[in-house]
Amino acid sequence: MKLATLRLNGTTSAAVVDTDAKTATVIDGQPDVGSLLAQSDWRAIAESAAGQTVSLDDADFAPVVPRPGKIFCVGLNYATHITEMGRDLPEHPTLFLKVAEALTGPYDDVVVPQYAAAELDWEAELAVIIGATAYQVSEAQAADHIAGYSVINDYTMRDYQYRSLQWDQGKNFEKTSGFGPWLDTNYELGSVIETRLDGEVMQHATTDDLVFKPAALVDYISHIVTLNPGDVIITGTTGGVGHARKPARYIGDGQTVEVTIEGLGAVRNRTIVK
Repeated sequence: MKLATLRLNGTTSAAVVDTDAKTATVIDGQPDVGSLLAQSDWRAIAESAAGQTVSLDDADFAPVVPRPGKIFCVGLNYATHITEMGRDLPEHPTLFLKVAEALTGPYDDVVVPQYAAAELDWEAELAVIIGATAYQVSEAQAADHIAGYSVINDYTMRDYQYRSLQWDQGKNFEKTSGFGPWLDTNYELGSVIETRLDGEVMQHATTDDLVFKPAALVDYISHIVTLNPGDVIITGTTGGVGHARKPARYIGDGQTVEVTIEGLGAVRNRTIVK
């Protein structure tokens, strides 16, 4: 099952993406996927959706979960990326936080302030979306607490990121992380994850290259704090980021970044520097 948040008539609504992925059925009474997941019987509510049918050809997608209560990001979690950054494989996950205001729709333009655009980088990432409250959950139990998976581009302002030892300031610029297009409850690790900059392949790997896989991350984080329905774990990026290239390459004004995970879909954001 695929779930999306669509912008409709000046508001938003959760919707079930139909099997052909060309139309979606609105879930009446649910303003977004986050509010849907807050219902203990969210699966049954989605499966019985009987609202308006919407064509996805010209649909306006919001971030799949517009306002997660918590967004945990994992740094240095693909073996290929760890190697290119000259580091050893970690013993524990590196965690930092992203705020909800940093999210934008999967096809929205990303507007970057001129002062933050000097070292603008791409990061293709698999997002894990929580579907049931998790506190001190074991890795073996974690699957029962995951609603599904989605795609995100963790746009990164490298000059801001490395101003201090804390990465958050380079990861949280307003409406710069395309998130969606939908949550897929049936995704399995192992498919291709890829970034293209104006059509040129920049990152290419498979999601099973993760050092700490989704179940392990739910285990680790839930032993720190309760994970609630709609919370998001962004699992890290693979090799091929612009900052690690020699010479370095960055996103320029007018360039489009497309992040695709085979079987999950793609986010595609045009960059506007102003």
